[in-house]
Amino acid sequence: MTDHDLGELARRLDVGFVPRELLRLAFQHTSYVQEHGLAEVASNQRLEYLGDAVLDLVLAAYLCETYPDLPEGDLTRRKAALVRQSALASVARELDLGRYLLLGKGEEASGGRRKVSLLADLIEALTGAVFLAGGFEAAREFVLGNFARLLDDVMHRETHTDHKSALQELMQSRGQAPPSYVVVTTEGPPHDRRFTVQAVCCECVIGAGTGGSKRAAEQRAAAEALEHADEWLD
Repeated sequence: MTDHDLGELARRLDVGFVPRELLRLAFQHTSYVQEHGLAEVASNQRLEYLGDAVLDLVLAAYLCETYPDLPEGDLTRRKAALVRQSALASVARELDLGRYLLLGKGEEASGGRRKVSLLADLIEALTGAVFLAGGFEAAREFVLGNFARLLDDVMHRETHTDHKSALQELMQSRGQAPPSYVVVTTEGPPHDRRFTVQAVCCECVIGAGTGGSKRAAEQRAAAEALEHADEWLD
């Protein structure tokens, strides 16, 4: 990435206050650093670590301010939807950040510029760089400005159709293993079965649901667990 590229990127993202060296660091993937014999700290991993925390704080504060009547479980579920890898990668794609990534040849050949995990890490690293250069308020403006479409999509979505995925991502974000789903009853004739399933975490039932298939019952159990997350999480 040339100085011209960095300048163009800084202008487009309105982050001209970020030093060029710091901005470049946000785009240096581990594969690039290793291939060029640079020190481990020359990759964007430290900025990614910082940016992850900054994103959490910015989005948690936004949700609390915007939705003062929502319980903790609902706030947690919405934040989890905002910071999941696929959501972060969608923001990076909208900003066309992938083309600026500095990758090793192997990662480049394997399509690294399009990988969800790399793009998600990149938006975190960039957030970390903005925070270091401009402080919390600059990071807040950067995040809320560039996450506008995502915020709108998540905040106006009435339900998460894939409750199991949302629940798994919520629990993983808290360092917990995903729940297991246990069929506790099967009722009705073969052509009209009704399954009742419990979502279980650490030998505790965190949700239950009934449906015409095991999959539907599992989704409803996950939905109930999400709805009452403030009661059992942590």
